[in-house]
Amino acid sequence: KIISSVRHAGVIVLDGKSPTTFSLPVLTLTQSLSLDQIGAKMADTRILILGLACVVAFLSVVKALSHEPELGSARVVFQTSYGDIEFGFYPKVAPKTVDHIFKLVRLGGYNTNHIFRVDKGFVAQVADVASGRSAPMNEEQKKEAEKTIVGEFSDVKHVRGTLSMGRYDDPNSAQSSFSMLLGDAPHLDRKYAVFGKVTKGDETLRKLEEVPTRREGIFVMPTERITILSTYYYDTKMESCEEERSVLRRRLQASFVEVERQRMKCFP
Repeated sequence: KIISSVRHAGVIVLDGKSPTTFSLPVLTLTQSLSLDQIGAKMADTRILILGLACVVAFLSVVKALSHEPELGSARVVFQTSYGDIEFGFYPKVAPKTVDHIFKLVRLGGYNTNHIFRVDKGFVAQVADVASGRSAPMNEEQKKEAEKTIVGEFSDVKHVRGTLSMGRYDDPNSAQSSFSMLLGDAPHLDRKYAVFGKVTKGDETLRKLEEVPTRREGIFVMPTERITILSTYYYDTKMESCEEERSVLRRRLQASFVEVERQRMKCFP
């Protein structure tokens, strides 16, 4: 059967019958087409729409990846009884939180502290410095450990490896306890302050997830103390500068040898 097809503002009129509305303009032809031809063109349109949907999905993934916060150059390492955990900070996301935690690290505040909570697939949580250390604190350590930090909530997602501050009901009650996420936890987004992420040591986190635990109220806690034996920090920029200085020294030495060779040649 031959029918007439006319497009007008996204509406298809077939043989003068009631118009059929489509979400997208499908046909743009005014000549007579057979049903098979119309079906083929509509199939092409569906393929085009599917292709566009795939492109949009791909761009969304790229956008999400490109919005991951920038890590600062500082790195902190917690040496635990189960292995090392290294993490970096997001100074542009939570500057006050980063300054506070990094100062506590530099003061040795987390030494002899412990990971008091291990909830597989959820969090491994470091205890507050003021109550979690086995060693006594000096006055400077106490002063920093007892500070409360304003809640620097952001759009950064809680995913495995994220560092997120612990707190009480008061959004500005965070002190020095923080969690290392062992899985995705979208219900924490914009409610707890994300300030960094684990950069090395996922194998240590996996070991922690296998330790025997017991439940105490809302907390799942290890049956044995997981001690942070010691901590240290370094700067990745300083590491790269050391390489550059080494290269520069070699170049200067080579230049000195060449200058001396020319001097001996021209001014014996």
